[in-house]
Amino acid sequence: MMKNPRNLLIFAVLGGVVGLGLGFALGAFTGKTDSAKGAEADIRNMLAAQTAAWNDGDIEGFMQDYVKGDTLRFASGGNIENGWQPTLERYQSRYPDRAAMGKLISENYDVKVIDADDALVFGRWELERASDNPSGLYTLHVRKLNGRWVVVSDHTSSAD
Repeated sequence: MMKNPRNLLIFAVLGGVVGLGLGFALGAFTGKTDSAKGAEADIRNMLAAQTAAWNDGDIEGFMQDYVKGDTLRFASGGNIENGWQPTLERYQSRYPDRAAMGKLISENYDVKVIDADDALVFGRWELERASDNPSGLYTLHVRKLNGRWVVVSDHTSSAD
């Protein structure tokens, strides 16, 4: 039995700190914290805006949610582009018109919030076009910079 009130206070404070830390750790790990839910919703909204821009034929609008500058990394088809401008030019070259762009269907987002400023997104994409329907998978590393979520790394693969 503890007779010193000061020791009781120390153990109570330590127990609260440990419990609070465990709660945050478990919440972040399971993605159940309010901040993780808010981050996931923000990221899903960003992805929906990208899809809408693509389907409007607006590649530059689609690219607005990629980090601007040389730090962007885009890997696809065995090639790596570094930087926002080279990635934009790659998209413009591969998708020169609306027919080539088709209609983007990007679903089954699996958003994993790592912390307040980092998350991973796994998903499946498909282009509905008159001549074919290419599809594949993607992994995005998104980071919160200057108060908004942006793609800092994109690895897209084709199933074809």
